[in-house]
Amino acid sequence: MPDLFDPTTIGLPEAQGVLAAQPFSRLLGARLTSFGEGEAVLEIDITDHHRQQFGLVHGGVLAYCADNVLTFAAGTVLGPSIVTSGLSVTYLAAAREGTLRATAKVIAHDRRRAVASVVIDEIGADGSVRTCATAQGSAVASAPRSGALADT
Repeated sequence: MPDLFDPTTIGLPEAQGVLAAQPFSRLLGARLTSFGEGEAVLEIDITDHHRQQFGLVHGGVLAYCADNVLTFAAGTVLGPSIVTSGLSVTYLAAAREGTLRATAKVIAHDRRRAVASVVIDEIGADGSVRTCATAQGSAVASAPRSGALADT
């Protein structure tokens, strides 16, 4: 079976275009700041619409970060036509303000599946870093859709 994708052919600008094509990612204000060689970094500046009723960032926002960044990291080794196949998030500390930075690293992969670990940090205005969640998940290659760059 021939290779359907050479991971070296897509870079950060193309990956940022994939993220920008996701309406939910635009709603959250997500941006991809690093992409390549089994790793990806996604950031979100925390605003009121990310918070739940107690003023803390909603856990669903953290889960979104883990899901999307692990799939982008997996895309660097599997190609652009992939979907998340599993995700487990552990919440460690409440996020309140600053910037969420989710960093994913592929820890194992074959031609069809990749497993990644994720660390989600809250970056304060003073540059302080506090880890608020960790995650592990997997993504699998899927059949490419006509005109689609990625299924994340």
